[in-house]
Amino acid sequence: MMKSLSFAAALILALPGAAPALEALKPGAKVAFFGIHFIDTSTEGAINGVRADETARLALLEEEVRDRFLAEGFDLVDTTPVAEELGRTQNPAHCNDCEVRMAERLGADYSLVGEVQKVSNLILSMNLALREADTGDLVRMLAVDIRGNTDESWLRGGQYILDNHVFAEE
Repeated sequence: MMKSLSFAAALILALPGAAPALEALKPGAKVAFFGIHFIDTSTEGAINGVRADETARLALLEEEVRDRFLAEGFDLVDTTPVAEELGRTQNPAHCNDCEVRMAERLGADYSLVGEVQKVSNLILSMNLALREADTGDLVRMLAVDIRGNTDESWLRGGQYILDNHVFAEE
């Protein structure tokens, strides 16, 4: 009985129009972007370590995200005042809301973090999470799986999240 109720609830939430409307983002608001963390759980990464092309792709994706927020009218705050704390943080996307506290100290309205997880050269997962700095409430978060470990696939994944969720028109 409980399984069927859970399935029914999930089905209702999946119906068009059943999901709550996204809160409108405030252009002109300040965003503390703490970058995108790369997690390599592939066998290749365990054996060969860090690859220069993936490091470059991460920088490319971060630039794409920064450029898009600026183009949408947001102000990216300087994170230098929290650089020491950020440097001690292994992954800002999983630090018990430390990114929210840092964003609040920086005077930002939002904190923004992301991750790319490489399972293999074919399968990667990417996500971005935007939280309100004063409450820690999650405002936007979406994860997508991408196929292929190329500049194009990484950019497409990031652009999909930005176009279809972060800056989706209501």
